[in-house]
Amino acid sequence: MRKPLAVATIALAALATGCADMSDTQRRTATGAGVGALGGAAIGAVTGGNAGTGAVIGAGVGALGSYIWSQRMENQRREMQAATQGTGVTVTQTSDNRLKLDIPSDISFATNRADIQSNFRPILDRFAEGLRNNPNAEVRIVGHTDATGTDAINNPLSLERASSTRDYLTSRGVSGARVHVEGHGSREPVASNDTADGRARNRRVEIYVGERGA
Repeated sequence: MRKPLAVATIALAALATGCADMSDTQRRTATGAGVGALGGAAIGAVTGGNAGTGAVIGAGVGALGSYIWSQRMENQRREMQAATQGTGVTVTQTSDNRLKLDIPSDISFATNRADIQSNFRPILDRFAEGLRNNPNAEVRIVGHTDATGTDAINNPLSLERASSTRDYLTSRGVSGARVHVEGHGSREPVASNDTADGRARNRRVEIYVGERGA
């Protein structure tokens, strides 16, 4: 092992120890930097380049690749928890520092439909307000269906539901360029499709919000 690569390895181990006194956000950013440094050093060594230079570049990429949990993100989490209390919508912080809204079918869409129900609109109105206050946030909307029907039906339906959600947000002043939509059909169930309750849980929309570090 070349010396710079060994140094990067030792630095990563030291960083892991020091993370014990860091916040979640600091720890994830620091870990990303350490892993990036080690990867950059390894690439530099293997390709015959300068492992030390590779470590520096890799550290920057690792740190910048993370989402941050800013005060704006925390404020939006609290606002959405208050706005969705008692509705069945779940609001959480993911392990990679994104805000996640898990919206069940009885709130979001009727069976085999992609038009937004009336009780979903106030939630999206509040959500759009938070996004307007955080112009750096990236949004990913994923639509899901249960296993009833074929992929030929479920795949486009799940995408249409995600797109309807995006279109509603843009109608409330959120830039469509910040919103990415996906339809996963019935491929990612969270419950058994053998029961009516399980199928209802699988028919859902998930919204993720992430803020990139500077």
